[in-house]
Amino acid sequence: MINIGENTNRVLNIIKAKFSLNDKSEAIDVMAQQYEDEILEPELRPEFIKEMLKLKKTAKFIRYKDVASLRKELEKG
Repeated sequence: MINIGENTNRVLNIIKAKFSLNDKSEAIDVMAQQYEDEILEPELRPEFIKEMLKLKKTAKFIRYKDVASLRKELEKG
């Protein structure tokens, strides 16, 4: 059991009704999923991490000793 405010309770009831959910626990799950999809930074999503690890194995990267070197390279192109 958790303690929630009146406004939060109202929001959970709206979500519960909108998605035809059985209880507020399911409404909290929907809210958490929407938060992850819309607000959570993509860098923190497991699928992003998996994609970056795959890219790390297959892609070729260039190391720069400092920002000035990177800037010089970018300004060339």
